[in-house]
Parts: sequence; structure tokens; C-alpha cells
Amino acid sequence: MINIVYKILNALGVIRRYDSLKNKTVKTTYDTIDAFFKIGLSVLFCLVLIWISVLFYVLFYYTYVPTIEHIKPVYLQFTSCDATYDKPSSRAVCGFPKAHVQLTRYNSLLMVGQPYKITVMMELPESESNKQLGMFMVCGQMVGKGGASVAHSCRSTMLRYRSPLLHVLRLFALGPFFVLNFMEEKQTLAVELFSNFEEDQNFPATDMYVELKSDRVEVYSAKVQIDAHLSGLRYIMFHWPFFSAVLGSIFNLGVIVFVMLLSWYKLYGPNNLTGTNCVRKPELFPTFYFISIFH
Repeated sequence: MINIVYKILNALGVIRRYDSLKNKTVKTTYDTIDAFFKIGLSVLFCLVLIWISVLFYVLFYYTYVPTIEHIKPVYLQFTSCDATYDKPSSRAVCGFPKAHVQLTRYNSLLMVGQPYKITVMMELPESESNKQLGMFMVCGQMVGKGGASVAHSCRSTMLRYRSPLLHVLRLFALGPFFVLNFMEEKQTLAVELFSNFEEDQNFPATDMYVELKSDRVEVYSAKVQIDAHLSGLRYIMFHWPFFSAVLGSIFNLGVIVFVMLLSWYKLYGPNNLTGTNCVRKPELFPTFYFISIFH
């Protein structure tokens, strides 16, 4: 019975139409799978290239652009007069306040070839002793491993002058803030010891010695601030990070694509063909193998 029905359908051409439609459907399915597979691989390949280009830019940024600022606390030490003399003295300090600042325990803190500005920041109370002191010297010495002196500098500074009338008006206007400890009668002095300090690759600075050339100065706190002078490409990369990151990643992507195309041309270029009749386009992945699994 089945054979009779099959012969009738075959005679009417239904079987041929069914087989043709089946073959077209299978071919369309395989072509669709192959297209989606190639598109997926292409998108994944592009994402990998973009990720590699961004990674290269990040590595270059942290290698090329230095840390913009280093801050180290300064703990001043001095010799008290009670320890120097056996009897009590009216003076508290009998020696110049000085401090040892350890910049790094390793070979170098600063980037070689990069100019830096080294400043000593001090908070001084507006006391009568500091006002009568006038000018005093602040000295700094950069020292490398083994105690070798790398650089030395001294600068003068003093409290900014305020007239008695201005002082009274300031106390009258800001008196409640001083009473509630929201403000203090102090001044911050910035003493720039080195304006254009550059690290020596052979003798890197690992320590710094700070000394105040006065035994009457009164200091609340002090710190060393090291700021990098950025210029050129480093300035652009630091102050415009998003703009430089986009351009840098695009440049890296262009270089990677150029190297890949050049390598492909060297491997599969016309000069490497063995014959003119056997021209084969190289494929990165044998997609036909995955499609053949569905047969």
C-alpha cells in the first residue's frame, strides 16, 4: 500500500518537489549557521583587538606618565636646652630643628629624566616669637644610597606681615570661628627648595634631610611635597585622559591591524603562491568542519 502511494506521488512530481524543498531548506539552514558563526567570530576577534589595544595604552600610561605628586611628613627634632645645660633655661630649643625624610626604601622614587619641584610646606602659628623672628633659612639635602649627597639647597622665608589694624579687624570678623576652633591663627609657608630637580639614574635620591636655620622658630607641622613638571605628551595624557586614551587606543589598534595585514601578505601574498591555478583563500577557522557536523 505504501509503495503504491509512493509511486503515485512520484508520478505526480510531489516527491521531487519535496526533495528539492528539503535540500533548499537544509542549505539555507547551513548558510545561516555559517553566516552567524562567521559574524560571531568576527565580532569576538574585533573585541579582542580592541581589548589588546586598550591594554597596551594602559601599560604605556603607567610606564610613561609619572606620579604627579608625592607627599612625605617631616618630623622635626631638636636638642632641648634642659638636656644641654644642667640647670633649667628660659629657652626650649638650643639647636636647629632638623628632620630625616625617607623617600623610598627601594632604588628610586622619582622617574629618571622627569623634572620635579620639591617644596617644604610648614604650618607656623602667628605667635610673637615667630613675628619677631623675621626671616630664617630652610635647607634641604637630597641624599642617595650610602649617604652620598645628590643635591643641596637653602631658601629664606618668613611670616607674611599683617598690620595691627588688619589683625584687629580679622579677629573681630572671624572671632567666633577662632573660639569654636574652626579656624586657627596660623600661616602656611611654602618654601620651594628645588625648582627643577631631576633624578640621576646612577645616584638616585632615597633620603632627604631638612633643617631650619633658627632655634627660635615655632612650627606646628611640616611636610615635603614633590610635584612633577609635566610637559608635552605627558601633560596631554594626564590632563586629558579620556581624549588621549581614545586616540592612543585607536593608534594601537591601527598598528596591530597593520602588523597583521603585513604578516598575512608575507605568508599568503602573490609571491608565495606555487602555481597560478591553485589559488586558495586562507581561512582563520575551518568553519566548514563545524557545519559538516550537522550532516
